[in-house]
Amino acid sequence: VQLQASGGGLVQAGGSLRLSCSGSSRIYSSAVMAWFRQSPGKEREFIALIRWGGGRTLHSESVKGRFTISRNSAENTMYLQMNSLKPEDTAVYYCARGTDWSEQPNDYRNWGQGTQVTVSS
Repeated sequence: VQLQASGGGLVQAGGSLRLSCSGSSRIYSSAVMAWFRQSPGKEREFIALIRWGGGRTLHSESVKGRFTISRNSAENTMYLQMNSLKPEDTAVYYCARGTDWSEQPNDYRNWGQGTQVTVSS
């Protein structure tokens, strides 16, 4: 499955963006899909994940209450709704597919190309 992330852009602090991640083929119910982000000079950071079958989710403490992960199984698309954005949310956001309920980037085998999110103060 090839993943295509989109929806990034420039937004003022306090604003909102919705990222999308589309799969080139069917995403099976056993898959775990996740969002990560990476800023220059920093390690890739876990943001949120979702079990494709059933829709169970997990969000990192840094975004809990502001970001929401969701999916549309029929469209093979995952979303990340980002509200109350802060300058420290500025990063390249990546979507990924794996099979383990994991916050570790190394557990994900397929990655999208990344989409830049820039939050101005």
